[in-house]
Amino acid sequence: MNDLLRQRILRRMESLPDDRAYQILDFIEFLESKYAERAAPTGILAKITDTVEDTIRAAKLPVSAISGTASAVDTASRIMRGLAAAGQAVVDEAMKAANPVPPPPGTPTPVAPATPEPPKPAVGGQ
Repeated sequence: MNDLLRQRILRRMESLPDDRAYQILDFIEFLESKYAERAAPTGILAKITDTVEDTIRAAKLPVSAISGTASAVDTASRIMRGLAAAGQAVVDEAMKAANPVPPPPGTPTPVAPATPEPPKPAVGGQ
C-alpha cells in the first residue's frame, strides 16, 4: 500500500468511534481472506492477540473492554519480544566466549613474558 493511501485511510479511521473501527477491521479481514496476496502475521504472539480479541468481540463485551484487553496483550507481546531479544543476545555472547575466533594465518602470536624464578633458599644456613 502506498503512503498516501495509508495516510488517507488513517485520517478517516481516527475520526471514527471504536465500534465502527471494528466493523472496518472485520471488512478488511474478510477482504484478506478472499483476496489475500500476503499471509497474515504468523508469529505466535500475533495469533494469540487476534484470538483473544476475536473471542472478546464474539462475547459482545463493550468496546472499551476489547481495546483495553488488546492493549494489554500488545504490551505483553512487546515485553516478550524484548525478553527474547535479550536472551538471544546472551546466547550469542556465550557462543562468542566459548568459541573465540582464531587469528588469521600469518598473524604473530604474542609470547608471554618469562617470569623470573623465585630465589632458592640457601642451603646450610647461609
